[in-house]
Amino acid sequence: MQKIIKVKPNSKEQQIIEEKDGSLTIRLKSPPVDGKANQELIKVLSKKYHVPKSYIRIKSGASSRQKLIEIETD
Repeated sequence: MQKIIKVKPNSKEQQIIEEKDGSLTIRLKSPPVDGKANQELIKVLSKKYHVPKSYIRIKSGASSRQKLIEIETD
């Protein structure tokens, strides 16, 4: 499964917003420094989809606010 994710780092609280077009906007507490926001993003998605963190991969946009995420499913 692939998802388009819009990330908003440095937010006051962690939040997942499902958009009408099927994409997700995720507010993260971590700053976009040294991959911290990406690590938090993977952790949040792992909980949301109930899969191990190793099943989630950032296909494109690792240094961008808009990312294409691939999630392996069984």
